[in-house]
Amino acid sequence: MADYELLELILMLAIPRRDVKPLAKSLIAEFGSYAGVLSAEAQVLLKADGVGETAVAAIKSVQASALVLARSQVKEKPVLSNWNAVAGYLQSSMASLVREQFRLLFLDKQNRLLADEILSDGTVDHTPVYPREVVRRALANNASALILVHNHPSGDVSPSKADIAMTNDLKDACNKIGIQIHDHIIVGSTGQASFRDLGLL
Repeated sequence: MADYELLELILMLAIPRRDVKPLAKSLIAEFGSYAGVLSAEAQVLLKADGVGETAVAAIKSVQASALVLARSQVKEKPVLSNWNAVAGYLQSSMASLVREQFRLLFLDKQNRLLADEILSDGTVDHTPVYPREVVRRALANNASALILVHNHPSGDVSPSKADIAMTNDLKDACNKIGIQIHDHIIVGSTGQASFRDLGLL
């Protein structure tokens, strides 16, 4: 099925007795993709012509269901041997965000996912991260290792100097308490960048 047809099915349930194909096509044009519509903020969706609270609730419930499914696939196996599922989950949950978000994946000794937490939300090009808070959350989750993740709303996944400096600060802080940082992933609309693959960790 075409993306607009999937969205049309969602909208048909929320807006019965109306031809919603034009609305589905206009939303995909406005937000860039089907994924962009699903991940758009509720208040932004409400500003679109023809979209009411019922339609927004339907759209956001589909997004939430997709993320639950993706997260469950991540939890099935050790993260490092199930990387495609992890990458897919991160892409679906973060690629279309309009502000930077920093999250932590907490792993046990077998590299299984213990928890996935959003640590901070920022602006279009910055989100604050404090080593003390990262260490506190790692200890609270009894984690043996971490994967750091943040997004670049610009779409460019190249690490900035600030990203590199912050990662080094977090690595130093975590090393002092015996917690390993496996990777730092930057998520963008066109893909992802791995600090480990780039030789930065």
